[in-house]
Amino acid sequence: MKSDVSLDFQFTSSIEQVWNALTDSVMLEKWIWKNDFKPIVGHKFQFRTEPNEWWNGIVDGEVLEVDEPNKLTYTWISAGESTTITWTLKKGSDGTIHLHFDQIGFSEETKAREGAIEGAKYAWTNMCEQLKKVLEEM
Repeated sequence: MKSDVSLDFQFTSSIEQVWNALTDSVMLEKWIWKNDFKPIVGHKFQFRTEPNEWWNGIVDGEVLEVDEPNKLTYTWISAGESTTITWTLKKGSDGTIHLHFDQIGFSEETKAREGAIEGAKYAWTNMCEQLKKVLEEM
């Protein structure tokens, strides 16, 4: 299945630091939102942020795959939309960590809505800018 959102990021932190930022609840709160995430297959969790007039501020998820420190997959269910997030980490020959992000499963209605997929790309790009700042502070 082709990804609806596919993004790539590079970091100079160690692969263990990037993995920790993706899987540790305290670290996740620094660049995404409050959560009760645990990198355990089958664990159900929530991300929570301030609600607004269009959204209740809650994302439900379930961890589907954990291959430390290479791959993490979980569901992302919010606002009537159920998608799957996959993070793939690879260490480059120069030591740079390449982080690939995929989000699949948007409904046809969402795909057809003007700007919906671009909005998701924009949101994830902004969150990963926050991730970069968190990693730089480590």
